[in-house]
Amino acid sequence: MTTPTHQTIDHGAPRPFASPEELAALASDGADFAANMAKVVERASEVWSKFASANVADAHPMHADPLNVAPAFAELGQSWLEHPQEMGDAVMRLWLRQAELWRRATMKMWGLDEEPLVQPAPGDKRFKDEEWSKNVIFDYVKQSYLLTSGWIMDTVHNVGDLEERDRRKVEFYTRNFIEAMSPANFAHTNPEVLRETFRQKGENLARGLENMLRDLDRGKGNLLIRQTDLDAFEVGRDMATTPGSVIYENSLFQLIQYAPTTETVHKTPLLIIPPWINKFYILDLNEKKSMVRWLVAQGWTVFVMSWVNPDEAQKNETWESYMTKGVFTALDKVLEETGAGRAHMIGYCIGGTMLGTSLAHMAARGDARAASATFFTTQLDFTDAGELQVFVDGETLKVLEERMDEGYLPAESMATAFNMLRASDLIWSFVVQNYLLGKDPFPFDLLFWNADSTCMPARVHRFYLDSFYNANRLATGEMTLGGERLDLGRVSLPVYHVATKEDHIAPPQSAYRGARLLGSKDATFILSGSGHIAGVVNPPAAKKYQYWTCKGIAAPELENWAAAASETDGSWWPDWDAWLAKRGGGKVAAREPGAKLGVVEPAPGRYVKKRFDGN
Repeated sequence: MTTPTHQTIDHGAPRPFASPEELAALASDGADFAANMAKVVERASEVWSKFASANVADAHPMHADPLNVAPAFAELGQSWLEHPQEMGDAVMRLWLRQAELWRRATMKMWGLDEEPLVQPAPGDKRFKDEEWSKNVIFDYVKQSYLLTSGWIMDTVHNVGDLEERDRRKVEFYTRNFIEAMSPANFAHTNPEVLRETFRQKGENLARGLENMLRDLDRGKGNLLIRQTDLDAFEVGRDMATTPGSVIYENSLFQLIQYAPTTETVHKTPLLIIPPWINKFYILDLNEKKSMVRWLVAQGWTVFVMSWVNPDEAQKNETWESYMTKGVFTALDKVLEETGAGRAHMIGYCIGGTMLGTSLAHMAARGDARAASATFFTTQLDFTDAGELQVFVDGETLKVLEERMDEGYLPAESMATAFNMLRASDLIWSFVVQNYLLGKDPFPFDLLFWNADSTCMPARVHRFYLDSFYNANRLATGEMTLGGERLDLGRVSLPVYHVATKEDHIAPPQSAYRGARLLGSKDATFILSGSGHIAGVVNPPAAKKYQYWTCKGIAAPELENWAAAASETDGSWWPDWDAWLAKRGGGKVAAREPGAKLGVVEPAPGRYVKKRFDGN
């Protein structure tokens, strides 16, 4: 039998993070390394000074616990104390697995090829550098982190008795802490960063701190991490390029009508109500991904609301005014421009929630101008409203009030919240790439859109969080707007619902529960593959993902519906187009934008081009 000392395998002994040649080059050129380290110290001082100055100048009160997480963690700790046997068993499991990991690492150190005890989850890109597996030290650091973090999440989820809402809050912030503490996020425990630091004689760290300074300047003292090359794209030039015109505007929105590409069009036009939390051009990202362009090619007259990026001028706007001055005015103008008696109405995310309240108000007044309603990843029932719900309770709303003292919520606040939902991908990966490796982010249209954040009128945002996420008043029939009590059960028009399987913002089970509140007898529910964005923006030509359909929505829960559903490969767009066409009202001659109302300016208009960061 061959002894371990006689075995030689590629990953047996600890491997250096730099080759002998690179180490020799570093030793012979130590002056460059020293100069770059001096730059690092200088840039670090500038970063700290800029950050500290911004925080001193911030007039908002400081809060020790602005997200109100301490009570939930205190309850978790008390619950663990009350379950000593469960906690003892959990600690013993961790100790035994860590001991086994140490044994395997020791065997690997001696040259024995041991199977990993734990592996990164599929899609986890943090440990893709080969040194995380080949080098025994970094392999041990990686596996110890994965083992411990997995144990923490499992213990938080399973041990003790907590209310479901508190459990979710603890799990969310525990996951964010664990992701922040990944060894991949620190220069001295990331082999790729160490290797590049030796190879570049520390220049990568100096460049990284210069990148950080630019991001602090962009955020006016707050760190706004660049996720893409912000100079590579321009709205109206590279995205939002479908031809059309702005035919109406007020202080809340511009109404865009797109130019036809077919000789005839469906008589009934489409009005799309996008979310104002983000900008509408996610539906017109580029020629290949544009839902708007595809709908126009199918013979639809398409109108889109382009919401203003609010500031002090919108401080008095309310949810009701967004409905009346926004949705209802847009519908008036669509019908006036086209001469049609009704329009198909489409709402996406919070735009869908606004559509739901608008339809309930219309039903209360006998307004039948909506031919049908389509909801993209929309929540009407907020009983189980996804991970954003962890940001909403009485205490966090009080803190939020202080951040909105100018009448609107700054765009960076919403951007931070959404980035925290996928912190490993949208925060820490860019920390490593931009600041530790000193790289510039590459151009990516979707991330450009993601970084084009919007502000929120204070009163609108407060109403949304409190009335929907906190109190769920629409679903319970306790919401009154414009003098009408809103009853979703009175909404009886044809409806088409699209939920996405991996949605962390509007969970599919929540979307399904809300769909069943409507009183429509003509209801179609679609479950699409992928998530909140890719599951919706999935053009047929891409031939990606799949969707599930089942007749009706009589099943009490989504899992019951899914058990009877059938799967179809590709995009759900053609299915929706066929559904709309059956309710399209025949064909008429193509309509040129602004034939009756006139043209304000070419699409996409100036409202969508206003950025919060001045880029």
